[in-house]
Amino acid sequence: MSNLIDKLSAILDRSSLFLGEDISEKYHADWSGADPCAPSVLLKPKTTDQLSEIMALCFEYDQPVVIQGGLTGLAGGATPLIGELAISLERMRGIEAIDPSGMTLTALAGTPLQVLQDAADDHDLSLPLDLGARGSCQIGGNVSTNAGGTEVIRYGMTRALVLGLEAVLADGTQINAMNTLVKNNSGYDLKHLFIGSEGTLGIVTRVVLQLQPKARSTHTALCAVADYASVIKLLIELKRSLGPGLTGFELMWDNYYEKVLEVIPALSSPLDGQFPFYLLVEYLDNDQELGSDRFETVLYKQLELGVLQDAVIAKSHQDAEKFWQIRDGIGELFQVLGPVSNQDVSLPVADIGLFATDLERRLKAKYPDVVVLLFGHIGDNNLHICAYTGREEDKTKISHDIMQLIGEYSGAITAEHGVGILKRDYLPLSRSATEIALMKTLKVAMDPKAILNRGRVFE
Repeated sequence: MSNLIDKLSAILDRSSLFLGEDISEKYHADWSGADPCAPSVLLKPKTTDQLSEIMALCFEYDQPVVIQGGLTGLAGGATPLIGELAISLERMRGIEAIDPSGMTLTALAGTPLQVLQDAADDHDLSLPLDLGARGSCQIGGNVSTNAGGTEVIRYGMTRALVLGLEAVLADGTQINAMNTLVKNNSGYDLKHLFIGSEGTLGIVTRVVLQLQPKARSTHTALCAVADYASVIKLLIELKRSLGPGLTGFELMWDNYYEKVLEVIPALSSPLDGQFPFYLLVEYLDNDQELGSDRFETVLYKQLELGVLQDAVIAKSHQDAEKFWQIRDGIGELFQVLGPVSNQDVSLPVADIGLFATDLERRLKAKYPDVVVLLFGHIGDNNLHICAYTGREEDKTKISHDIMQLIGEYSGAITAEHGVGILKRDYLPLSRSATEIALMKTLKVAMDPKAILNRGRVFE
């Protein structure tokens, strides 16, 4: 290792290479709760060329590395394993170009998502990717995990927004696939090798993203629903009536909604009474008055039909923010709930209600004092599950039980945060043996020494 460090020191200045106690605990783990581990060395390259030289040396010395972005992942993918060298991309940040005509944005991988959103907004454009961790997560990590968020129902996952990218392979080779064209069928579309592969096939260093025109008006409502069957009816009707303007469909079970209000005293329910389900709906339009009328008319009709039990429409941006604070309250819950099994899964929309009931029944039979909190995007199949007893020893067992049930329902063990380390052993529940075999073939071809994010996704 000492020879490798000497050579790395020749590439990086003293402010970019850290050893021993100089490595902050921040780099010991991501948000997943995976066991923290100090990396053997921490590197913070500033350019793609520096990263390329680093990887060439690591490849020569068979040195495994873990790639770190904003460290907001929930699958343990960025938590170091023993003996790994950590490469943080936080200094590879900045927006290189915005093309208002082509509606594209080009940025370095370490740029926080919110910086990109604000830059697009300055040009009267929108980057339709939004996550609760927007201020901390980095676009390189979003691409590498194919992040989802709250607007997938309209714009798709991160994959749908990426036109091109640049990546560094395990041996230091730079792949320039910085395409800016919406249509380009010139051979294999290599960007898809890196999107969603969790840094196991290459390190994303730059990205070209497709932007959208900024909507002129946003309409938000918090609704009460009596049962899951009504949720499905409402989803279909809103898609039909509001068309592509429907950008948010966030469902909260009463257990989650009430826990947020209990834990965060500054928040209160905008609705009178208690209900089994609470639904946050968001609609974008280009005409404030006509859009508002349309939105209100659609919701009022569903109230008349009994599909909705109640609804409150935001009259201001501040009202809408309060609605979203309830939905995004999970971040504050984590600070007080103790050991939590936090799962991000996908299921057929029609099965989510049944799955939720079945899950809570089975967990309570096994752990009588378990608390289950449920919320999700639903319209794109995504359900978030938080389950806990307050005992650390139950956390792993509960996670295992949830994954097994996902397998029974033919769901996906991960919807937005990737497989990482924590869900690696459950991959066969969602992918066939031949799919996994092909993944491993790609890994061997692109990283023959298995030094890039070793042990993530699969062994």
